[in-house]
Amino acid sequence: MKLIVALGNPGLKYEKTKHNTGFMALDHYLKNHNLTLNRDKFDGLYAKEKIGGEDVIFLEPQTYMNESGKSVAPMANFFKIDPADILVIHDDMDMPVAKLRIRAGGKSGGHNGIKSIIASLGTEKFNRLKIGIKHPDKQSVVSWVLTPFDADQQALLDQSFETVDQVIDDFIAGKSAQYLMNRYN
Repeated sequence: MKLIVALGNPGLKYEKTKHNTGFMALDHYLKNHNLTLNRDKFDGLYAKEKIGGEDVIFLEPQTYMNESGKSVAPMANFFKIDPADILVIHDDMDMPVAKLRIRAGGKSGGHNGIKSIIASLGTEKFNRLKIGIKHPDKQSVVSWVLTPFDADQQALLDQSFETVDQVIDDFIAGKSAQYLMNRYN
């Protein structure tokens, strides 16, 4: 069983903000595959599907970003999902807008959502798909992540979501983290 988690903040106020890049990416995938998050449990919205013979859960925690682990860990524990079978999609300020990077485990890199998941799971050994949102030049970090992308940035992001779809499909198909890193990084 695979668990695909997208990070963001719940509510219309945050819907199009940079910090919700993970939600945007998963929503793109779900739309392209005619899937919807139709269940509400474990402090999150989720769908459980069979894809290519693999059971897959798609999850968008409805906690705030810095408490994402409160949704992810109970879901993973309930369904007995190994951390190596978890892919977390999230924003990353240390990369240019729309740049993608896959990582198998490791520290949080200062991302509060990842910190929460590491603390709640008790391990760093889960996969991440980072999507660049660029570091703010003159704005505070909090202001930056809670503002929308401009039109040019959104266009780049929309293009990168096509690749995100491929990463998710490959992850579901059982491709190794090393394969994913070699192909997409």
